[in-house]
Amino acid sequence: MTRIPQLDTRRLILKGPEAVDYPDFKASFSSYRSRFMGGPLNGYEAWMLYAAEIGHWEIRGFGMWMVHLRDTGETVGMAGGWFPAKWPEREIAWIIWPDKAGNGFALEATSRVRSHLYDDRGWDTAVSYIDPKNLDSIRLAERLGAKGEAAAATVDGSDACYRHPSPAALRGSQIAHGIEMEIENYINPLFKPKGWALD
Repeated sequence: MTRIPQLDTRRLILKGPEAVDYPDFKASFSSYRSRFMGGPLNGYEAWMLYAAEIGHWEIRGFGMWMVHLRDTGETVGMAGGWFPAKWPEREIAWIIWPDKAGNGFALEATSRVRSHLYDDRGWDTAVSYIDPKNLDSIRLAERLGAKGEAAAATVDGSDACYRHPSPAALRGSQIAHGIEMEIENYINPLFKPKGWALD
């Protein structure tokens, strides 16, 4: 059995997927929120995908973490590394449950995941494959410093490839400091985002 490391942030605890987390996963992947990730799924499809999330850790040695709130333990989404068959490159992916969006959880979790994959797992690059209509995820990728790479291979030709900054480019950069500042703003209870949800 692969030992899945726990990752911590100020507000979040990232743990490997467990059976108890399945109802939240199923509810989100059965909803309109999952439309850019192959959904909405029926009950059988959601079960098979969740089984794949768990199995991915065994096959690849990395995968998606369940994102838990530190204060309550409830799950708010998933974030992690993803590299199933037919994927051109290793991906950093995320999804936040429909009722938890707009709180900066995706930024905080994905930034921590990327740090782990770069610093502890030795990744020297990563991409995110995003549906061009998924403007929320495109905005998040750009806030993480990822840039569209038109010449890169995609999963099926209908998605866009966003290349994350390399570990060297990210270290001590304005992007890294900007991410820290934005997360700090979300932690501050006086911060009230305006406009669209930023997850």
